[in-house]
Amino acid sequence: MDGRSGMNDGERAALSPLPLHLAPRQMTDRITITVANDFVFTATLLVDRAPLTCAAFTALLPYRQRLIHARWSGEACWIPLGDYQLGVGYENHTSHPSRGDLLWYPGGISETELLFAYGSSHFASKVGQLAGNHFLEIIDGQHRLEEMGRRVLYAGAQEIVFERF
Repeated sequence: MDGRSGMNDGERAALSPLPLHLAPRQMTDRITITVANDFVFTATLLVDRAPLTCAAFTALLPYRQRLIHARWSGEACWIPLGDYQLGVGYENHTSHPSRGDLLWYPGGISETELLFAYGSSHFASKVGQLAGNHFLEIIDGQHRLEEMGRRVLYAGAQEIVFERF
């Protein structure tokens, strides 16, 4: 039972507009992001604006990757994912993330990727401007974003871990 709605997981999934395999069971709207075992951020999932992306991404948790500095997107880092498909299309997409926004690019004219903006950013690739699904937003630790970005820029690829809060 869910204390807010009074429904169990099955009842909530039956009412969900999401396909059953993507319907969140008890999805918290908070994610902890740790970069280089040194920078810890709390992010909120934008479930109301990107429900399919949030549900599909949280199904991957805990999620570990290598974070590298973006080449064409300004003050941002990214996780290149090649041909990986999360199984979602565009929703709540933008080319202009704000500081602390995370975007999921589902692929198409460029490879699939996750973009983590730590400052001024315009999402792009070698083929031009891209738009990614804005699905996560840093709500705690913003004061360390620039330092994290500089670490990735000058020290190279860093481990990044996404976990439920």
